[in-house]
Amino acid sequence: MAPHFLVLTYPAQGHINPALHFARCLAGTGHRVTFSSTIYAHRRMLEPPTPDDPLSYAPFPDGYDDGFDFDKEGPKYLADFNQAGPVAVSDLVRSFSHEGRPITCVIYTLLLPWVADVARDLGIPCCHLWIQPAAVFVIYHHYFHGSDAIISSLNKDPSSSIKLPGLPPLTHRELPSFIFPSDSYPFVLSSIKQLFQALDKEEKPHVLVNTFDALEESALRAVHSVQMAGVGPLIPSAFLGGKSRVETSSDYIEWLESKQKSSVVYVSFGTLSALSKQQMEEIANGLLESGRMFLWVVREAQNEGGDEIQARISASKRGLVVSWCSQVEVLSHPSVGCFVSHCGWNSTTESLAVGVPMVCFPQWSDQQINAKLVEEVWKTGVRLVVDEDGVVKSGELKRCLEEVMEGESGEEMRKNADKWRDKAREAAGEGGSSDRNVKAFADKVKDGGFF
Repeated sequence: MAPHFLVLTYPAQGHINPALHFARCLAGTGHRVTFSSTIYAHRRMLEPPTPDDPLSYAPFPDGYDDGFDFDKEGPKYLADFNQAGPVAVSDLVRSFSHEGRPITCVIYTLLLPWVADVARDLGIPCCHLWIQPAAVFVIYHHYFHGSDAIISSLNKDPSSSIKLPGLPPLTHRELPSFIFPSDSYPFVLSSIKQLFQALDKEEKPHVLVNTFDALEESALRAVHSVQMAGVGPLIPSAFLGGKSRVETSSDYIEWLESKQKSSVVYVSFGTLSALSKQQMEEIANGLLESGRMFLWVVREAQNEGGDEIQARISASKRGLVVSWCSQVEVLSHPSVGCFVSHCGWNSTTESLAVGVPMVCFPQWSDQQINAKLVEEVWKTGVRLVVDEDGVVKSGELKRCLEEVMEGESGEEMRKNADKWRDKAREAAGEGGSSDRNVKAFADKVKDGGFF
């Protein structure tokens, strides 16, 4: 029977993007691949299907077809989703069987721990796609396998650190925020725990990871009970083919075209982070005081005091504020010389893959350790220092921009960024480590020897 892969993902943009790119990589092996998330997620996908898209799409209902507010409804939504999801996905899989296109393997991402049980009940093999760095998987694995007390104890002594296999020493501020009681989303940790419990039911489970071998060689081999394989970076293939950029037209691209090489600071804090009015003002002040050109993505939800800030920026003639842009397209533009980022894993891998140094301003989840790796391991950026109130002052942002974009330190970071860009392209290219891992996964499923 020819393989038919079903790729399932949680309905958040940070989950959809890497899962969608993995699905397309998998489809590139010549097998049938169906991509599936909730009806709402399919309606708002930033990359609509094209006529030559190799994927099929199969949205399923979750009771929230008009969407939901994660901050206000997160716990209720996840509870409802965990009830509706298994029923909807089971029905979806059965419908494919009735149509003569049975699913032969299910791949699922974070916050969908119930998928493993659904697949087991239907007699279908499944595999997890970990969309954060391998280092974070290692941390959670040890946390849920006897190291929770020692990891949690770092909360009481911020200066102490822990050493886990395959990772550098980590302090409290460098661990995933969900681990600690101060985090605002305790229900997320519960879902991640369920995922690891599902993996524990398998003998040496396979986990596909949005990373590549050269980037996290030690972390990928650090958990002996799990077989991790790097299949990333999971970004659009056009930006991994050695081209400097993809030709498109938009107002912000036209603006970038008028700027000198490596002169523009790109600023974006992702789709979920919301900064205070004070923090937005400090960032604006720091950017303006730096004297550099900048492109700043400010979503409507982040726009506290935004009209005043935008008026000042417009008057300065040094910056452009937009509500959305194609991030990889911007990062790959020759005029961009630095990325001020929250260090979400998608943003981090995109920056690495196109060779742009970073100024890191992590907020929550895995962003803390991502920033640690960028600054201390891959040496492609610096981390902003917050004051006693947790605010990054304008002078600190200005200092970090100078460190990244000027002098010997900036030159060294650019060299390292170029190195990791080349390694990322090599991994994703024909015959590279990630390319081989995706093909090996598909072949094993086809031969029935993967599970």
